[in-house]
Amino acid sequence: MHMTAAIWGLAAATFLASAVEFVEAFTIVLAMGLSRSWRAALTGTAAALLALTVVTAVAGVALIHWVSESVLQLVIGTLLLLFGLQWLRKAILRASGLASLHDEEAAFRAEQETARQAGHGKRLGLDWFAFTISFKGVFLEGLEVVFIVITFGLSATRYNPHGLLVASGSAVLAGLLVVVVGVIARRPLSAVPENTMKYAVGLLLTSFGTFWAVEGLGILRQW
Repeated sequence: MHMTAAIWGLAAATFLASAVEFVEAFTIVLAMGLSRSWRAALTGTAAALLALTVVTAVAGVALIHWVSESVLQLVIGTLLLLFGLQWLRKAILRASGLASLHDEEAAFRAEQETARQAGHGKRLGLDWFAFTISFKGVFLEGLEVVFIVITFGLSATRYNPHGLLVASGSAVLAGLLVVVVGVIARRPLSAVPENTMKYAVGLLLTSFGTFWAVEGLGILRQW
């Protein structure tokens, strides 16, 4: 596969965006594992990953086979633009001091405190609170990763048939890196420059989104 500048940009954007989401999911699972039950936390994580795999496969096939190219471009572009503007807004507000910076240590302590105050009901032999919180955290953060992978990957397939594969590989690499570093550190990854990453990815998302939304409307077809 020939790696062009566009493909490298796709890989970098997907990697950075996915890493931010994986860091937040890792914090939740770590808090549940240390405060409640590692077995329940890891089982919830595995169940969420399985559900995300199914969602990704179904959504990807549906978008490729049942949606026309122009509609797909318009939908992808609009979603990328909205998502990117949201990330840019958060990054700018935090950088300007109008909003507090995201603190993984504080989020970790809050999750632990919630875990300590919760009941200890069990279902299927698992600490149900740890299972459900881990499942929900990984699934919701993972949905954003799925959105990023599908939209970035499909937007690149017009220029490179391996676009979806590159996006998926970048997201998997980001997830593995976060897990490995987190396991070694055994603590929340508070040193990750999340706000800078959000700002960079926000710019990429809004740029790609604007281009694809406009092209989906047919304005650029004459070129």
